[in-house]
Amino acid sequence: MSDQGRSDRSRSDRSRSDQRASGQRRAGSRERREQAEALAIEALSFLASDAERLGRFLALSGIGAEQIRSAAAEPGFLAGVLEHLSSDEPLLLAFAGHAGVDPADVVRARVALSGGPWERDTP
Repeated sequence: MSDQGRSDRSRSDRSRSDQRASGQRRAGSRERREQAEALAIEALSFLASDAERLGRFLALSGIGAEQIRSAAAEPGFLAGVLEHLSSDEPLLLAFAGHAGVDPADVVRARVALSGGPWERDTP
C-alpha cells in the first residue's frame, strides 16, 4: 500500500474514533444531566417535606407555593433548587445525609444543570 493510502486510512480511522468519542461525551453529558435533574427533584422533595425549609426557599426564590409546579418546568429552576441548597451549608449537609450523597455531588449536579461554572469576565 502506498504512503498516501496508509495516510488516508489513518485519517479515516481517526475520524471514526473522534466521532465515537464525541458521541460518548454527548451520551455521558446527557446521562449526567439526567442524574443531576433526579437529584434536584429529590432535593425539592426534601425541601417540601418541611414547612420551614420550603417557606424559606419560596421566600428567597420569590415563588409562591401555588407556582411551584409551573416553575419546576422552567429552565434553570432545578439548578436554582440546588443553588439554594449549596448556599446553606447546614441545609446542604442535611440533604446530603438524607439522600445518601456526598455534598460535592450536589454542587456538581448544580454545575451540570446550570451549564457550567460561572466565571466573571475580567479585562
